[in-house]
Amino acid sequence: IDALMRHRFGRKSEQLDADQFELALEEVEAALSQAELAMNKASKAPCERPRKTNRGALPAHLERIEQTVDIEEKACPCCGGALHQIGEDVAERLDVVPTTFRVLVTRRPRYGCRSCENAVVQAPAPARIVEGGIPTEALIAQVLVSKYADHLPLYRQAQIYARQGIQLDRSTLADWVGRAAWYLRPLRDHILERLRRSERLFADETTAPVLEPGRRKTKTGQIWAYACDDRPWGGSAPPMVAYVYAGDRKTERPEAHLHGFAGILQVDGYGAYAALGRRHQQIRLAFCWAHVRRKFYELAESSPVAADVLRRIASLYAIEDEIRGLSADERRDVRDQRSRPIVDDLYRFLEARGRQVSAKSRLGEA
Repeated sequence: IDALMRHRFGRKSEQLDADQFELALEEVEAALSQAELAMNKASKAPCERPRKTNRGALPAHLERIEQTVDIEEKACPCCGGALHQIGEDVAERLDVVPTTFRVLVTRRPRYGCRSCENAVVQAPAPARIVEGGIPTEALIAQVLVSKYADHLPLYRQAQIYARQGIQLDRSTLADWVGRAAWYLRPLRDHILERLRRSERLFADETTAPVLEPGRRKTKTGQIWAYACDDRPWGGSAPPMVAYVYAGDRKTERPEAHLHGFAGILQVDGYGAYAALGRRHQQIRLAFCWAHVRRKFYELAESSPVAADVLRRIASLYAIEDEIRGLSADERRDVRDQRSRPIVDDLYRFLEARGRQVSAKSRLGEA
């Protein structure tokens, strides 16, 4: 209060007359009331905001199970006359049926001849992915989708099944996966062959820990991915991707995977791809701007040069956003007119800066 008095009257509270003191108290009370009102509004604000709800229509392909909630007495509560329906309210809710196991029992009757008693006739047993095993094709597909699409390891799947009394060891599930992979391999090879005939491909590889039986440790394997998707550029071909495992990262791997390919190969800076381009003139390498940008992004906060490079690359990304979906000829024309000068200028900029920094520094490596 004394601080307010000095600000309002230039004197302490004990030096004010009665009227001035009353006026000062009113100002203090008014300020406190405004502060209290603001605090109440802030505390109530989250409750007063409209709650976000998903009111979209549920997909039409889902099964509809209808239930009717009706009145018991259909006599008018006023006069006792018969009621007739004048409308209804319909509400839909999304329901789920948890995974339910069931047992498919296959019976194959055997028939014999009463006359000769020599012939025994029986329909052949249906083919199975696991001969003599218990899983159906649907169960194996569920295991594969859970493992590779939903990233659910086999040991967790075994725990989920155990909750319903189904005891399946992880090694058993792994055997199912291996057998299913053997059946799916022709499909993978067919997709890879289709990819080799395309005009443009994307290639990349990543590490994967691989168990070494008997050594109680893992080794590092490589999973190579080859993909094509022309949908963002108006292409009509379906998107495809094939994964190929290899035990190492040697140069011979992509060469064997892409044997017979002729076209544009989009890659990162891995030397195996550069060697592939040198050995096979029909392969034209297109290096990835995202990989170029990554090392400069890591230095952008501490290096003005890296920040400048990012700004130039961002202008290229902006042009690509504008022309995505246009025909190939239209995109090429825009790139010649707008993108090429930016790239040429960036090339000269990097050449000049490259002579000024150490090649062993992080900026020099970038």
